[in-house]
Formats: sequence, structure tokens, C-alpha cells
Amino acid sequence: MVSHEPSEGVKQSKDEASRRTKSKELTEERKKKRKANYTLQHELALLWEKMRRRDITKEERSKVITEALKKMKGKIPEIAGSHVSSRVLQTCIKYCQPLEKNSICDELRPHFLTLAQNKYAVHLVNKMLDNASKSQLDGFMSSLSGHVASLLRHQFGSAVVEHAFNLGNATQKKTLLLELYSTEFRLFKGLSTTSEGRLVDLISRHGLQKASVIEHMSSVLQPILKKEIVDHSIVHAALLEFFSIADKSIATDIIEQLSGPILVRMIHTRDGSRIGVLCVKHGTAKERKKIIKGMKGHVQKISLDPHGNMVLTCILCVVDDTKLITKVIIQELQSGLKELILDKNGRRPLLQLLHPYSSRYFSPDDLAALDLTIPSLSTAEGKKLEANMKTDRESKLSETHQLGPVGTDNGPDMMDDVKDDNSAPKESHSLSDKGKKDPSLRRSEILIDSQLAEILINACIDNAAEFLQSNFAKDVIYEVAVGGAGGILWQTLTDKLDALHVAISQLGAAPKVELQEHVFENFHSSRVIRKLILECPRFANTLWKLALKDRCKLWAQGHSCKVVAAYMESSNQEVKGLASSEVQPLLESGLLKILDKKPEGQS
Repeated sequence: MVSHEPSEGVKQSKDEASRRTKSKELTEERKKKRKANYTLQHELALLWEKMRRRDITKEERSKVITEALKKMKGKIPEIAGSHVSSRVLQTCIKYCQPLEKNSICDELRPHFLTLAQNKYAVHLVNKMLDNASKSQLDGFMSSLSGHVASLLRHQFGSAVVEHAFNLGNATQKKTLLLELYSTEFRLFKGLSTTSEGRLVDLISRHGLQKASVIEHMSSVLQPILKKEIVDHSIVHAALLEFFSIADKSIATDIIEQLSGPILVRMIHTRDGSRIGVLCVKHGTAKERKKIIKGMKGHVQKISLDPHGNMVLTCILCVVDDTKLITKVIIQELQSGLKELILDKNGRRPLLQLLHPYSSRYFSPDDLAALDLTIPSLSTAEGKKLEANMKTDRESKLSETHQLGPVGTDNGPDMMDDVKDDNSAPKESHSLSDKGKKDPSLRRSEILIDSQLAEILINACIDNAAEFLQSNFAKDVIYEVAVGGAGGILWQTLTDKLDALHVAISQLGAAPKVELQEHVFENFHSSRVIRKLILECPRFANTLWKLALKDRCKLWAQGHSCKVVAAYMESSNQEVKGLASSEVQPLLESGLLKILDKKPEGQS
């Protein structure tokens, strides 16, 4: 007879399930006793799962949000610091009606500072700032008044101040900054209405004691630096202004504090990159070494950054330890060279080595940033060195590229007759207070001895078509093809440069195909090739032999006409002689026209 008694294993599993159920119930009871709003938060979590779905209609989401807000009414400040409830409130603020948003903001505004320092509520505060109306943003800014310095020392509060700083208009940003400058600006709001923005001007206008301002800013900034809360642009702006008034010992201490990986976290902003430039320029050899080593593993990212690349550029111009630069910076640049060449920002350190201080590649603001100094650290000896460098640089960069004569192999023996409007900077830029090495020697060691130049030429040969037709890479391949400012590449890499000229010429020799844009017809490449003809007789000779001889009529129309006409525009008589018999009849018949030259300074 078969027994219907449950087996011992089944009984054990039922007992285990019962124990688990009782354990969960006890846990729930404990949570309800320990957390005053536990049940409410549980209900809100269920509603949140509905309101944040992407497939829900606006009407359904609005109903769910309204229901959630009714449940939270009067308790929002209590639950805003909760991990779950803060997320619910963020979703509500993002999607709720204006009246509902106003109600939430009114309830939370008295608790704004407390919430700004909460691990979870800080995200809610930032969401409120993002979605605030103009009047609400003014109210939140007023709540920060008098507490900017203390919040910046807080791990979470500093993020709120930074977010408000980035969202504010010029006046609001200035008001936040002024609190970091002096106690007077925090206590007397009327002082902040002045139009002066620079700290030195404010001190002069209001008759403030410089020593008092330095003491106040030191008490504000030192705790921030010690805690390494240095990622925020408001801190960078204040620190940059502090450098303008700090005495020698304080400025030296701050540079020492910032030298290392901590500086890498700062150079992503405009002011942060300028601080980086100042630290590189005024740092000791030991501090510069720490800065460079701190960049290890981040060089590629820094070079692609709109602001960080200026710090790399400064390092290449100032630091004497070229072996360290090669080991840390150049090796990392070489690993992603193509990406850098094609990038607007990444190419700039390379262009600085190829053509230093060119106003074609660096804006006046960039060149001014490279010229910044800390007044208290700009010694008479440093100024004397700057003057010597200025004279040396002006004499060298006023020269045109040294290029080889037509049909010869000795590239460096002939100076090009045609000047580029932007071939030399219109003003000198003295970058070194403490560098002892000759700038031309430093440049040669970084560019030539590190083999960067050879790898750069190889990259241009392998990607000639892509680089010529790129809005950004075309500048790099042009500077490489002419041998760099002063003909630096012709000194040791003549054969490589000839190979690059051949690679470009072979692209020009390719047949004209309707469905494929030829390098002579492309907007960017046609202009680069024209410029190479005008400024590099050696290239003009190679291009004529391989691509244009007996084919000028084919390229006499469209963008390609600039390439053909360049031979007759050249000031080099040998270049003109190459093409005159074939190009002159095209000019006389009107089939080819030489365009009017643009005023000086235009490309």
C-alpha cells in the first residue's frame, strides 16, 4: 500500500520557506519602527517605477506624479535625503507641471543648504537648479550667499556651488566669486555692483588692504587644496586671481601643492589650464618633473582637451629635461598620432613643435595664456632671460622656411623666396622664467632626437589623402611638407620629406574620376597644394614632373585652377620656368585666371 505522507525533504523545504517569510516580516517591522517614512517611501518607489518608464504617455505620467506629490506633501524635506525618495523627487521635478514644481521648490528652499550637503539630496538640488526659472535661480543663489566658502570645503556642497556657478549669469558668477576674495564683499553686498572683474582692480578701487585679502583667500583656498577638491571651475577662477596678488612664499607653496597628479584634474577648464601653465613656468625642476610624471597615462586625453592641450604646449616650450618629455609625453603622443593630427586640439602641441607661436594655429587668447606670469615670481633675472629669448625668437622666426632649390637634392641650401603671412608670430612670447636650455636645441631634441619627426612624416605619407582633405590635419601635413619653421626637418630627414612630396604628387597624378573627388578639386587639399607650390620649390618641381606636366589644361577650371596658377604666382623664377610654356597660353586665352591676392593676414 502506497503512503501519502509528505517526504522528509518536502517538510524541510516548507519549514525553510516559512522561516524565510517570518524573517522578512520581522525585518519589515524593524524597518517601519526605525524609519519614520518607510511605508511612504515604499509606496513612492512603486509609483516611481511607473513614472520613469519611457513607454508611458504624458497624461498617465502626470497623473502618477500628482499622486506621488500628494503623498509627499508636507514631508518633502524629511524624505529628500533618502536614496529612493530623492530619485522620485528628481523625476517629479523633471516632468511635473510648473505649479507643482513651484510647490516643491517653495517647500525645499528653506532647507537648501542642508540638502546641498547630503549624499543623495545633492543630486536633487542640482536637478532643481537645472529646471529652475529665472526667479527661482535667483532665490537659490541668494540661499548660497554667505556660505560659498564653507560649501566649497564640503565634498558634496562644492558640487552644488560649482553647478550654480556654471548656470549663473556673469553677475551671479561674480557675486559667488567675490565671497572668496574678502570678508567685506560677503558682508556688504553693495560692493559687488562695481564693474571691475580683476582682483587687483577691486583692491585698488575699494581701498582694501592687500595683506588682509591674501590672508582671507589663504584661509579659504588652503583647506580646499588640502582636501584636493580641485575639480571645480570656481576654485580655478579664484586661485588664478589669488596668484595675481600672492607674495612669493605663498605662490611657491601653492605651486608645490599642485605639482603632481592633482594638476591633471584642474586643466580641463580655461582658468585651470592657465594655472597649469603658471605651475610649469614657475615650478622648480623637481616640481616640473612631478607634473610631467603625473600626466603619465593621460597625455592623449590631455592633448585632445580644448584647454589641457595648452599645458602640454607650455611643457614642450619650457621644460629642459627633454629625456623625461620624450619618455612620458612624446611616447604617448606617438601611440595615437593619427587621431591627434585629425583633431582640432590634439594637433596643437605638434604644430607648436613644427611652427612655434604661430598666430595661424593659436588665437591671441592662447598666446596670452602662454605669456602669463605670477608677478611675485617674475624676478629681474627671469625678465632678463625673457628679453634675451624675445630677441632670439624674433630673429629666428622672422626667417622663412629653408627649402631646397628646384631640381637639387640639397634641401637646406636655399631659402624660399615666398613668405607666408602667418609664418612668424606678430608678437614674441616668452615662456621661460627658469629654462636654461637654448629654445632651438630643446625643440630639436624633442622633435628630431625623439624620432617624433620621422614618425610624423611616415604618418603623413601613409595618410596623405585623408590629411590633405581634413580641415585640421591639412595644417600638420603642410608644416611637415615644408620642413617646419626654420627648415628644422630638412637637416636630417631630407629623404623622408622627398618621399612625402612624391606621395602627395602621386595623389595629384591620379586620373580624374567623376564619382570621386580629386585632391586638386577638394576645397582644403587644393589650397594646401597651392601653398606648397608657392613656398617650397622642391615640392613644386616634384609635383610638376609627376602630376601636372602636359596636364595643366585638364585642371584649369574649378578649385584645381589654384594649383595650376600657383606656378605663375610663385616668386621663384625656376618654378615659373617649369610651367610658363604650358600655363602662359592658358592665361592668355582666358581659360585660366590668376585670382586677386587677399590683403595681408588672410589665408
